[in-house]
Amino acid sequence: MDTGVGERPSPAPPGHPDPGPGWQRRFWAIFGGQALSLTGSAMTQFVLLWWITDMTGSVGALATAGMAALLPQALLGPLGGTFADRYSRRVLMIAADTVSALCMLVLIALFASGRVELWHVYTMMFVRSSMQAFQGPAAAASTAMLVPASFLPRAAGLNQTLQGIMTVAAAPLGALAIGALPLWAALGLDVATALLGILPLLVFRVPQLRLPPGERAGVWAEFRQGVSLVWRHPGLRQLYAVMAAVVLVIMPTFTLTPLLVKEHFGGGAGQVALMEGLSGVGMIAGGLAVAVLAPRRRVATVLVAFALSCLAVALTALAPGHAFWLAVVWWVVSGVTFSYGNAPMTAVLQTVIPNQLQGRALSLLSTVMGLAGPVGLALAGPLGEWLGVRGLFVAAGVLSALASLAGFLSPALLRLEGTAVGAEERPEFSSPTRRTGNREGI
Repeated sequence: MDTGVGERPSPAPPGHPDPGPGWQRRFWAIFGGQALSLTGSAMTQFVLLWWITDMTGSVGALATAGMAALLPQALLGPLGGTFADRYSRRVLMIAADTVSALCMLVLIALFASGRVELWHVYTMMFVRSSMQAFQGPAAAASTAMLVPASFLPRAAGLNQTLQGIMTVAAAPLGALAIGALPLWAALGLDVATALLGILPLLVFRVPQLRLPPGERAGVWAEFRQGVSLVWRHPGLRQLYAVMAAVVLVIMPTFTLTPLLVKEHFGGGAGQVALMEGLSGVGMIAGGLAVAVLAPRRRVATVLVAFALSCLAVALTALAPGHAFWLAVVWWVVSGVTFSYGNAPMTAVLQTVIPNQLQGRALSLLSTVMGLAGPVGLALAGPLGEWLGVRGLFVAAGVLSALASLAGFLSPALLRLEGTAVGAEERPEFSSPTRRTGNREGI
């Protein structure tokens, strides 16, 4: 993939301020806290998905769990993004993590008393997904304000590396917790890591650009401004459409991975943990490659890398049942290429979209992808029963790769990284007084 050497640099994000002295300390403290919190959450997700797999062995049950984990975030994402641009992002992140931790304490009590039922787990996933609808846009928009503009591509690469580290640690820790601890005690680790994620947010202030209270529109009006931003920008509109198509087709495979390992390869929780853990190593490698190379042709990188990642998913399922090692190799390749594509996409969006609108625009992308995910999972239930879990993986990998490569048919999408949203596409900044945001440390 092209590193972009010798090409003109991408435009600086509109209105991106200098984060000031000591930005490294603030960034790494919050980054580290979120790393611990996300690892705990991913470990919990692994434990619960394996519990559902072991208890039911059903494609439908896992698809329901996936929808419970995605649908609330999709439906509430626009509201969460609007709140992230309108109110304190730091407070939103703290509140969301706190509610998620309290929800987990309830589930721990149910497991400890032996009274847990499948719908309890679905409900927990539903509530945590609802909180993510508020926490996700606030965190994504805050990251851009914690670092200087020149560091944005590398920050995106580091965030992608974090996803890989999270995967590496979460799967083995989840498998270890299942074997060594009662389930309720394993879930308690999530509460502890959530508190560690909240702590830096209580210590450090997060810079934020906001309009003065007297110049703000209503919540609905601000939400419509975010939708208008994306809809009126052809490149953004095409990117959102491509991502929706890819997620709709490929999402069921990530939820159904434990079932593929159990049915086709005859493995257990340890094998799933190995597969996910090594995939995380691949994600780390991909994220570090982005952080080091900072590819300039970012849109092309995104499309090619995602297509390769999806094809590797199909090849994972095509491995013979006796060659689990080959499936692991392809799963790792999928992790490397996914990470190498996802980080540049984040950098493109942070470059093109003004920070005052990033919460809304990024949450809209989460909504589009989040709605596509449950639709794909709803279709995966009957299709999985017809094609089998292995056939479903192959079909999803090939079709999603084609959907990603279809992005090359859009000139507006290929030109996206060389453009910036103009004032005419930002109606709330149409007056001279509104063109200067209010920079606050919250």
